Amino acid sequence: MKRRLIVLALALCLLLGLTACGGNNAANSGTAGNDTTDNTSGNSTADSGDTADKTVTVGATPAPHAEILEVAKEVLAEEGYTLEIKEFDDYITPNTAVEEGELDANYFQHITYMNQFNEDSGTHLVSVGSIHYEPFGIYAGKTASLDALADGAQISIPNDATNGGRALLLLEQEGLITLKEGAGITATVNDIVDNPKNLDIVELEARLLPDSLKDVDLAVINGNYAIDAGLKISDALAIESAEGEAATAYANVLAVKEGNENDEGIQALLAALESDEVKTFIEETYDGAVVPLF
Repeated sequence: MKRRLIVLALALCLLLGLTACGGNNAANSGTAGNDTTDNTSGNSTADSGDTADKTVTVGATPAPHAEILEVAKEVLAEEGYTLEIKEFDDYITPNTAVEEGELDANYFQHITYMNQFNEDSGTHLVSVGSIHYEPFGIYAGKTASLDALADGAQISIPNDATNGGRALLLLEQEGLITLKEGAGITATVNDIVDNPKNLDIVELEARLLPDSLKDVDLAVINGNYAIDAGLKISDALAIESAEGEAATAYANVLAVKEGNENDEGIQALLAALESDEVKTFIEETYDGAVVPLF
Protein backbone atom coordinates (compact mmCIF):
# COMPACT_ATOMS: atom_id res chain seq x y z
CA MET A 1 0.00 0.00 0.00
CA LYS A 2 2.80 2.35 0.96
CA ARG A 3 4.55 1.53 -2.29
CA ARG A 4 1.44 2.44 -4.31
CA LEU A 5 1.11 5.76 -2.42
CA ILE A 6 4.74 6.59 -3.15
CA VAL A 7 4.22 5.85 -6.86
CA LEU A 8 1.10 8.03 -6.92
CA ALA A 9 2.95 10.86 -5.15
CA LEU A 10 5.79 10.71 -7.67
CA ALA A 11 3.31 10.75 -10.56
CA LEU A 12 1.59 13.81 -9.07
CA CYS A 13 4.92 15.67 -8.72
CA LEU A 14 5.81 14.84 -12.32
CA LEU A 15 2.44 16.16 -13.51
CA LEU A 16 2.90 19.41 -11.55
CA GLY A 17 6.41 19.80 -12.94
CA LEU A 18 5.18 19.48 -16.53
CA THR A 19 2.43 22.03 -15.84
CA ALA A 20 4.98 24.46 -14.44
CA CYS A 21 7.21 24.01 -17.47
CA GLY A 22 4.24 24.63 -19.71
CA GLY A 23 3.58 27.88 -17.81
CA ASN A 24 7.14 29.00 -18.31
CA ASN A 25 6.92 28.32 -22.00
CA ALA A 26 3.79 30.43 -22.18
CA ALA A 27 5.54 33.22 -20.32
CA ASN A 28 8.48 32.95 -22.67
CA SER A 29 6.10 33.03 -25.59
CA GLY A 30 4.55 36.19 -24.17
CA THR A 31 7.96 37.79 -23.77
CA ALA A 32 8.84 36.95 -27.34
CA GLY A 33 5.60 38.52 -28.37
CA ASN A 34 6.62 41.71 -26.58
CA ASP A 35 9.97 41.65 -28.35
CA THR A 36 8.20 41.41 -31.66
CA THR A 37 6.05 44.36 -30.74
CA ASP A 38 9.13 46.34 -29.71
CA ASN A 39 10.87 45.50 -32.96
CA THR A 40 7.86 46.60 -34.92
CA SER A 41 7.77 49.79 -32.93
CA GLY A 42 11.48 50.18 -33.64
CA ASN A 43 10.81 49.88 -37.35
CA SER A 44 8.17 52.56 -37.06
CA THR A 45 10.71 54.78 -35.31
CA ALA A 46 13.17 54.12 -38.10
CA ASP A 47 10.55 55.09 -40.63
CA SER A 48 9.90 58.22 -38.59
CA GLY A 49 13.66 58.80 -38.58
CA ASP A 50 13.65 58.73 -42.37
CA THR A 51 11.17 61.59 -42.26
CA ALA A 52 13.31 63.42 -39.72
CA ASP A 53 16.23 63.09 -42.14
CA LYS A 54 14.37 65.52 -44.39
CA THR A 55 14.86 68.21 -41.76
CA VAL A 56 17.97 70.40 -41.93
CA THR A 57 18.84 72.51 -38.88
CA VAL A 58 20.94 75.62 -39.50
CA GLY A 59 22.36 78.24 -37.16
CA ALA A 60 22.50 81.87 -38.29
CA THR A 61 22.78 85.44 -37.10
CA PRO A 62 19.52 87.37 -37.64
CA ALA A 63 20.37 89.63 -40.58
CA PRO A 64 21.00 89.04 -43.34
CA HIS A 65 21.63 85.33 -42.86
CA ALA A 66 18.42 84.21 -41.16
CA GLU A 67 16.42 86.44 -43.51
CA ILE A 68 18.07 84.84 -46.54
CA LEU A 69 17.48 81.38 -45.08
CA GLU A 70 13.76 82.15 -44.81
CA VAL A 71 13.69 82.49 -48.60
CA ALA A 72 15.74 79.32 -49.04
CA LYS A 73 13.30 77.57 -46.71
CA GLU A 74 10.50 78.04 -49.22
CA VAL A 75 12.67 76.69 -52.03
CA LEU A 76 13.66 73.67 -49.93
CA ALA A 77 10.03 72.94 -49.06
CA GLU A 78 9.37 72.32 -52.75
CA GLU A 79 11.99 69.56 -52.56
CA GLY A 80 10.33 67.98 -49.53
CA TYR A 81 12.74 69.37 -46.94
CA THR A 82 12.01 71.21 -43.71
CA LEU A 83 14.51 73.91 -42.78
CA GLU A 84 14.81 74.77 -39.10
CA ILE A 85 16.57 78.10 -38.50
CA LYS A 86 18.10 78.77 -35.09
CA GLU A 87 19.27 82.35 -34.50
CA PHE A 88 22.38 83.34 -32.56
CA ASP A 89 23.79 86.74 -31.63
CA ASP A 90 27.43 85.65 -31.36
CA TYR A 91 30.03 84.03 -33.58
CA ILE A 92 31.18 81.22 -31.30
CA THR A 93 28.09 79.20 -30.31
CA PRO A 94 26.91 78.35 -33.85
CA ASN A 95 30.36 76.97 -34.69
CA THR A 96 30.66 74.80 -31.59
CA ALA A 97 27.08 73.59 -32.17
CA VAL A 98 27.99 72.36 -35.66
CA GLU A 99 31.17 70.73 -34.37
CA GLU A 100 29.22 68.91 -31.66
CA GLY A 101 26.43 67.82 -34.00
CA GLU A 102 23.72 70.01 -32.49
CA LEU A 103 23.33 71.78 -35.84
CA ASP A 104 23.64 70.35 -39.33
CA ALA A 105 25.19 73.56 -40.65
CA ASN A 106 25.60 77.24 -40.04
CA TYR A 107 25.48 80.33 -42.21
CA PHE A 108 26.82 83.48 -40.59
CA GLN A 109 30.58 83.75 -41.08
CA HIS A 110 33.14 84.46 -43.76
CA ILE A 111 35.68 81.88 -44.81
CA THR A 112 38.63 83.63 -43.15
CA TYR A 113 36.89 83.71 -39.77
CA MET A 114 35.96 80.03 -40.09
CA ASN A 115 39.54 79.02 -40.88
CA GLN A 116 40.87 81.05 -37.95
CA PHE A 117 38.22 79.56 -35.65
CA ASN A 118 39.31 76.04 -36.65
CA GLU A 119 42.93 76.92 -35.92
CA ASP A 120 42.17 78.47 -32.55
CA SER A 121 39.55 75.98 -31.37
CA GLY A 122 40.60 72.69 -32.92
CA THR A 123 37.28 72.36 -34.75
CA HIS A 124 36.76 70.71 -38.14
CA LEU A 125 34.47 73.04 -40.03
CA VAL A 126 34.52 73.26 -43.81
CA SER A 127 32.80 75.42 -46.39
CA VAL A 128 30.19 73.85 -48.63
CA GLY A 129 29.86 76.97 -50.77
CA SER A 130 30.33 80.75 -50.86
CA ILE A 131 26.98 82.55 -50.79
CA HIS A 132 27.53 86.29 -50.39
CA TYR A 133 29.88 89.11 -49.45
CA GLU A 134 29.13 91.96 -47.05
CA PRO A 135 31.25 95.10 -47.46
CA PHE A 136 32.59 96.51 -44.19
CA GLY A 137 31.68 100.12 -43.53
CA ILE A 138 32.89 103.01 -41.40
CA TYR A 139 29.92 104.67 -39.70
CA ALA A 140 29.64 108.07 -38.03
CA GLY A 141 29.32 108.26 -34.27
CA LYS A 142 30.06 111.51 -32.49
CA THR A 143 32.02 112.73 -35.52
CA ALA A 144 30.15 113.24 -38.79
CA SER A 145 32.96 112.74 -41.31
CA LEU A 146 36.47 111.38 -41.74
CA ASP A 147 37.84 114.86 -42.39
CA ALA A 148 36.42 116.14 -39.09
CA LEU A 149 38.26 113.59 -36.95
CA ALA A 150 40.10 115.30 -34.10
CA ASP A 151 43.45 114.29 -32.69
CA GLY A 152 42.94 111.35 -30.33
CA ALA A 153 39.50 110.45 -31.70
CA GLN A 154 38.13 107.04 -30.77
CA ILE A 155 37.29 104.44 -33.40
CA SER A 156 35.74 101.10 -32.42
CA ILE A 157 36.53 97.94 -34.39
CA PRO A 158 35.76 94.20 -33.95
CA ASN A 159 37.92 92.43 -31.38
CA ASP A 160 38.19 89.08 -33.17
CA ALA A 161 41.37 88.50 -35.14
CA THR A 162 40.07 88.27 -38.71
CA ASN A 163 37.43 91.00 -38.53
CA GLY A 164 39.76 93.26 -36.57
CA GLY A 165 42.40 92.98 -39.28
CA ARG A 166 39.76 93.68 -41.89
CA ALA A 167 38.70 96.85 -40.06
CA LEU A 168 42.30 98.06 -39.82
CA LEU A 169 42.76 97.51 -43.56
CA LEU A 170 39.72 99.71 -44.19
CA LEU A 171 41.14 102.45 -41.95
CA GLU A 172 44.38 102.17 -43.89
CA GLN A 173 42.46 102.32 -47.17
CA GLU A 174 41.08 105.68 -46.06
CA GLY A 175 44.51 107.03 -45.10
CA LEU A 176 43.82 107.15 -41.36
CA ILE A 177 46.61 104.73 -40.37
CA THR A 178 49.46 102.85 -41.99
CA LEU A 179 50.06 99.18 -41.27
CA LYS A 180 53.29 97.26 -41.31
CA GLU A 181 54.05 95.97 -44.79
CA GLY A 182 52.58 92.53 -45.35
CA ALA A 183 50.31 92.65 -42.29
CA GLY A 184 47.34 91.78 -44.50
CA ILE A 185 44.03 90.45 -43.23
CA THR A 186 45.53 89.23 -39.96
CA ALA A 187 46.75 92.70 -38.97
CA THR A 188 46.41 93.79 -35.34
CA VAL A 189 46.72 97.16 -33.65
CA ASN A 190 50.35 96.23 -32.98
CA ASP A 191 50.94 96.36 -36.74
CA ILE A 192 50.09 100.09 -36.93
CA VAL A 193 53.31 101.88 -37.86
CA ASP A 194 51.86 105.34 -38.53
CA ASN A 195 48.91 106.97 -36.76
CA PRO A 196 49.07 110.70 -37.59
CA LYS A 197 45.88 111.59 -35.69
CA ASN A 198 46.80 109.46 -32.66
CA LEU A 199 43.55 107.61 -33.09
CA ASP A 200 42.42 105.54 -30.12
CA ILE A 201 41.43 102.15 -31.54
CA VAL A 202 38.83 100.53 -29.25
CA GLU A 203 38.36 96.79 -29.76
CA LEU A 204 34.87 95.47 -28.97
CA GLU A 205 32.82 92.35 -29.56
CA ALA A 206 31.38 92.74 -33.06
CA ARG A 207 27.73 92.71 -31.97
CA LEU A 208 28.35 95.69 -29.68
CA LEU A 209 29.74 97.97 -32.37
CA PRO A 210 26.45 99.61 -33.46
CA ASP A 211 25.66 100.52 -29.85
CA SER A 212 29.14 101.96 -29.44
CA LEU A 213 28.39 104.73 -31.98
CA LYS A 214 26.97 106.96 -29.24
CA ASP A 215 30.26 106.78 -27.34
CA VAL A 216 32.94 106.82 -30.06
CA ASP A 217 33.72 109.08 -33.00
CA LEU A 218 33.51 106.35 -35.63
CA ALA A 219 32.91 102.60 -35.76
CA VAL A 220 33.95 100.01 -38.32
CA ILE A 221 31.03 97.59 -38.37
CA ASN A 222 30.44 94.11 -39.79
CA GLY A 223 27.76 94.08 -42.46
CA ASN A 224 25.36 91.76 -40.63
CA TYR A 225 25.39 93.78 -37.42
CA ALA A 226 25.06 97.03 -39.37
CA ILE A 227 21.94 95.64 -41.05
CA ASP A 228 20.57 94.47 -37.69
CA ALA A 229 20.99 97.99 -36.34
CA GLY A 230 19.18 99.57 -39.28
CA LEU A 231 22.36 101.08 -40.75
CA LYS A 232 22.49 101.34 -44.54
CA ILE A 233 25.66 100.82 -46.49
CA SER A 234 24.78 104.01 -48.36
CA ASP A 235 25.10 105.87 -45.04
CA ALA A 236 28.65 104.61 -44.43
CA LEU A 237 31.42 107.21 -44.61
CA ALA A 238 33.56 104.63 -46.42
CA ILE A 239 33.30 100.99 -47.47
CA GLU A 240 35.98 98.51 -48.34
CA SER A 241 36.75 97.98 -51.98
CA ALA A 242 35.31 94.80 -53.45
CA GLU A 243 38.32 94.57 -55.74
CA GLY A 244 41.22 92.37 -54.81
CA GLU A 245 41.03 89.89 -51.96
CA ALA A 246 38.05 91.27 -50.05
CA ALA A 247 35.27 89.42 -51.88
CA THR A 248 37.09 86.09 -51.64
CA ALA A 249 38.72 86.46 -48.21
CA TYR A 250 35.42 87.57 -46.67
CA ALA A 251 32.94 85.46 -48.61
CA ASN A 252 30.15 84.30 -46.28
CA VAL A 253 29.86 80.54 -46.46
CA LEU A 254 27.55 77.66 -45.66
CA ALA A 255 29.61 75.66 -43.17
CA VAL A 256 29.35 72.07 -41.93
CA LYS A 257 31.49 69.65 -39.99
CA GLU A 258 34.07 67.94 -42.18
CA GLY A 259 32.64 64.76 -43.66
CA ASN A 260 29.10 66.09 -44.04
CA GLU A 261 29.68 68.15 -47.17
CA ASN A 262 27.92 65.69 -49.49
CA ASP A 263 24.94 64.99 -47.27
CA GLU A 264 21.81 65.18 -49.43
CA GLY A 265 20.10 67.68 -47.15
CA ILE A 266 23.16 69.94 -47.11
CA GLN A 267 23.48 69.84 -50.89
CA ALA A 268 19.78 70.63 -51.20
CA LEU A 269 20.24 73.62 -48.89
CA LEU A 270 23.22 74.84 -50.91
CA ALA A 271 21.18 74.63 -54.10
CA ALA A 272 18.37 76.58 -52.44
CA LEU A 273 20.78 79.29 -51.24
CA GLU A 274 22.15 79.58 -54.79
CA SER A 275 18.70 79.76 -56.35
CA ASP A 276 17.34 82.61 -58.45
CA GLU A 277 14.79 83.32 -55.72
CA VAL A 278 17.52 83.96 -53.15
CA LYS A 279 19.62 86.03 -55.54
CA THR A 280 16.67 88.26 -56.38
CA PHE A 281 15.83 88.67 -52.70
CA ILE A 282 19.38 89.72 -51.84
CA GLU A 283 19.64 92.22 -54.66
CA GLU A 284 16.24 93.79 -54.00
CA THR A 285 16.48 93.87 -50.20
CA TYR A 286 19.93 95.02 -49.14
CA ASP A 287 20.85 97.82 -51.55
CA GLY A 288 24.46 96.72 -51.94
CA ALA A 289 25.04 95.84 -48.28
CA VAL A 290 24.93 92.18 -49.29
CA VAL A 291 26.36 91.05 -52.62
CA PRO A 292 25.55 87.55 -53.98
CA LEU A 293 28.56 85.52 -55.11
CA PHE A 294 26.70 83.07 -57.35
